Amino acid sequence: MNVTFNNRDPVYLQVVRHFKEQIAIGAIIAGQEVPSRREIAGSLKINPNTAQKAYKEMEEQGLIYTERNHPSKITTDQSILNAVREELIHEAIDAFLKSVHRINVPIEELLTLVKEKYVESFEE
Repeated sequence: MNVTFNNRDPVYLQVVRHFKEQIAIGAIIAGQEVPSRREIAGSLKINPNTAQKAYKEMEEQGLIYTERNHPSKITTDQSILNAVREELIHEAIDAFLKSVHRINVPIEELLTLVKEKYVESFEE
């Protein structure tokens, strides 16, 4: 597992986001066991309490569940998994729009440019 941490956001939230991104791209699938908190702490070189906090947050959001004396697993609730993907898309769009608004680009031009770049990105 490879995560590059930034200095802006709490580390535990960055761990949660990493899991969400892995779910969204299909690298982690519904029902899949996730590494233990201790394993995550060791592989990411973070404090075990931080790993625990990340897992607690993911459990509260319904991303993972833990059955007694069994490893934690990714939820099988498809509505939660779909919401994760949608959340990441909306965050990316919001960040993009925030930066483009400053330039005052007309919507038609913006949509044309986005479509062109999107198609180009798949051709590379």
